[in-house]
Amino acid sequence: MQIVVRTWNVFHGNADPPRRAGYLRRMIELVTLDGPDVVCFQELPVWAVARIESWSGMHQFDAVARPPLWPGPLSTWVTRAHQGFFRSGLAGQANAILVAPKHAATDLGHERISESRLERRVVQAVRIAGAPGVAIGNLHASNDFVRPGVPRGEAARAAAFVEEAATPGDVVVLAGDFNVAEPLLEEYSPPGGGIDHVLVRGANVVSVAAWPLERRRQNGVVLSDHPVVEAIIEVEE
Repeated sequence: MQIVVRTWNVFHGNADPPRRAGYLRRMIELVTLDGPDVVCFQELPVWAVARIESWSGMHQFDAVARPPLWPGPLSTWVTRAHQGFFRSGLAGQANAILVAPKHAATDLGHERISESRLERRVVQAVRIAGAPGVAIGNLHASNDFVRPGVPRGEAARAAAFVEEAATPGDVVVLAGDFNVAEPLLEEYSPPGGGIDHVLVRGANVVSVAAWPLERRRQNGVVLSDHPVVEAIIEVEE
């Protein structure tokens, strides 16, 4: 059985370069249009968590990394006045995993992976039932490019969390924005370049590649400052 797993840091719904308007719904619809098995998102505004499932037609599992500055619709309203300027400063930040309806999926929870002195970053995990099952972790590591050991440490903690949550014998997939080109995770498939990865343990990776820029350009607007990274994984039944 082959499964398609995608990961995308959606940059709070912004374009590249950022604009006043937001494009989050377009992003969600674009990356889910052809029916992938799994899509992992990072840098979602918290207000969008209640809407992604209806926009995508997929089952949603989410984890809030940073709550909105103000409760209720006020943060959302102010942020939408200029998406490119406010970003997640007011609207907060969340991660989400979408799973195709044909798969039976279970939420395995989430955990903080950043140190207490740093901005809160989390990993979340979902398990797709099967023999073997597939445990999928979605992380957004700290963007400390001066000290690559920081995001590498967070990636290692994320991998440990997903492996502990998985059922013995599961394939483990770790996807997201690692904020480092070489996560240095043993027993996982090699990274494919950039800082966004889909890493796999226990199954063959048929292919992994970043979408070309033109695939995320709509009406002259480049959606997000990150590419979609897509992996096709062969899971033995």
